[in-house]
Amino acid sequence: MRLAALLSVKSKAAVIILPLILYSATSPAETISAQTPNLLDDASSPKINTLPTMVVEATRLYDNAVGSSDAASQGVVRSEDLQYLPLLRPGDALDTVPGMVVTQHSGDGKANQYFLRGYNLDHGTDFATFIDGVPVNMPTNAHGQGYSDLNYLIPELVQRINYGKGPYFAEDGDFASAGSAKFQYRNSLDSNLADLTIGAFGYRRALLSGSINLADLSSKASSGDMSAFGSHGPTLLSAVDLLEENGPWAQPENLHRLNSLLRLSDGTPAQGWSVDGTYYDASWNSTDQVPLQMIQSGQLGLYSALDPSDGGNTGHAILSGEWHSQDDQGYMKASTYLQHYRLQLWSNFTYFELRPTTGDQFEQVENRNIVGGQIAKGWTHNLFGRDSITEFGMQLRNDAIHVGLLNTQNCIPFATVSDDRVNLTTAGIYVQNITTWSSWLRTVAGVREDGVSMNMNSLALPQNSGNASGSKHSPKLSLIFGPWYKTEYFFNFGHGFHSNDARGVIDKIDATTGTPASPVPALVGSMGKELGLRTEIIPGLQSSLALWSLNSDSELVYSADSGIGSTSANGASKRYGLEWDNHFLANSWLALDANLAWTHARYATMNDNRESGNLIPNAASKVALLSATAHRGLWSGGVETRYIGGYPLTQNGSLMAPSAIMTNLRIQREVTPAFSVQMDILNLFNRQYFDIAYAQDYQATPASPVVPSGITVHPGEPLQLRVTAKFKF
Repeated sequence: MRLAALLSVKSKAAVIILPLILYSATSPAETISAQTPNLLDDASSPKINTLPTMVVEATRLYDNAVGSSDAASQGVVRSEDLQYLPLLRPGDALDTVPGMVVTQHSGDGKANQYFLRGYNLDHGTDFATFIDGVPVNMPTNAHGQGYSDLNYLIPELVQRINYGKGPYFAEDGDFASAGSAKFQYRNSLDSNLADLTIGAFGYRRALLSGSINLADLSSKASSGDMSAFGSHGPTLLSAVDLLEENGPWAQPENLHRLNSLLRLSDGTPAQGWSVDGTYYDASWNSTDQVPLQMIQSGQLGLYSALDPSDGGNTGHAILSGEWHSQDDQGYMKASTYLQHYRLQLWSNFTYFELRPTTGDQFEQVENRNIVGGQIAKGWTHNLFGRDSITEFGMQLRNDAIHVGLLNTQNCIPFATVSDDRVNLTTAGIYVQNITTWSSWLRTVAGVREDGVSMNMNSLALPQNSGNASGSKHSPKLSLIFGPWYKTEYFFNFGHGFHSNDARGVIDKIDATTGTPASPVPALVGSMGKELGLRTEIIPGLQSSLALWSLNSDSELVYSADSGIGSTSANGASKRYGLEWDNHFLANSWLALDANLAWTHARYATMNDNRESGNLIPNAASKVALLSATAHRGLWSGGVETRYIGGYPLTQNGSLMAPSAIMTNLRIQREVTPAFSVQMDILNLFNRQYFDIAYAQDYQATPASPVVPSGITVHPGEPLQLRVTAKFKF
């Protein structure tokens, strides 16, 4: 389908949005003014620092400056980081979080694979992600626990990403052991935008976005006065994002994606509210991982598939809202969300090993309705004569899920493995106190209590119906010392957790074999510690160093076997590592970044999980990112090089994945104030690398022998060019 046809088919979502974009030639610009520090501006805990009034140029250096965070590994990614660097996929926005790696092992409509601190986060387990307060992670998901699909993110609308690594802060609950990222969209745009992109492999994208002040609109309609109301009153922001592409694959990906957002907001960072409506729909063909041996022997092309019928479709509709208020006595913030979500995935990772006559393809399917919200109240007060803030918060979420696993051939089901209706309720309460004891000591102390209740009705196997529950107590403590000589020091400690799939918790028999199942706990704990520092002792250079450890009571791994097709639990793990992040403003127009991360990851018990050795498969031990961004005159852009070190594929290290390195480049030129051209060159040096590799049993054809310990890979995409025409109006 051509983009014009796609625009026609998907035009319903644009009926309201496009006229609003086209009505106003401009929208009120966002301004920056010197104000009292806003307690609600950052998604992380508010800070109390008595500082002299000063006026600074708004640069990224001040977002992550000394005194801006409660841990060396906590920080902010600004919109400029996404504006100047190219993204292969929307989820690659998380690559801007130091130490994070984002890859893909399937079609681009599927959730990305995430790696951080020695965790193969699969599709999101142990890393919590939010977009404007709405959680992205999906518990008891058809594909895997904590499934985190960021494909509906619109990077051009992101104002900031607040990230933190480790379980140190009380507001973070399920899935946040390794860390969390909170995306915050803009309330308005400086000007309306129309971006049209074409690229290699059939890449076509159209983004239309804009905002308008409704009070200004009313004034224009009644009096024709263009400036009667200025920037006061509610603002409506809208966006439509249409995409189609085939990718480099021998079996065209045929990805079609519609993404739309409508936001109504009013107020200021201190007092205000917003209501969002989001609609997303995507369908695609998949080229999943294939045997490395067949690529090396020439039996299979690098970008070929063994089962061309794999693919998927997914979508959601979200209605969400938030309200916040702040005064001298404290603050309050509340948000809520409703979501309908659906997913269908057809995959085949073992090919003909289990069912030589039909092939091993399976379908994972779900429909769910989600309702949830959170509320937090903070009080400013004195504690033993010291400035202090105490925050109390509550979080509640309910998922009504219909989830199933079916055996299929060419996407046609012929046997039901499991068919379950799950009602899942999670609740958390927390209290956190921040006290400034002196000019050189600040503490953040908190505790949270979480509970989960699971009810499952197994339609295919009534024996597996049942109930389960669990609870977790998670204390947190951070000590912040300094600054001395423009250097600040941190000690962080905290307990965290992740929930387990309700099927793994409640199942009494294995749905495939009929043998007794081994139940897992509803909630699994973790414990993290960190020593760190942040310094600006060298003018223009901002550096942070973190030495951390993170122990987990159980590892979640994805079982690619088509008879299982979900997550399963392995033994306890221990990790520690070192992160070194550097940001240097070389001059007024050039910024340089160098981020390095090293991790040591092991299972806590040698020869655990019925395997020899204690290495954790797919735990990347070395990650590095070097980048440069520039904006001078009419030219801007950036270049980044990312390195991912080799990692074990098996517990004993007998199989290893090779290292990978890739470079991306963006160049932008402003032709007129209303028109600019952008060029992205992805994989600039056309290096061959693997996005992911697995140790995998498989049988490639019905007649070939089973390979008991092979390697399957998903190649990274080759050199490709994308050109964007950007219009402002």
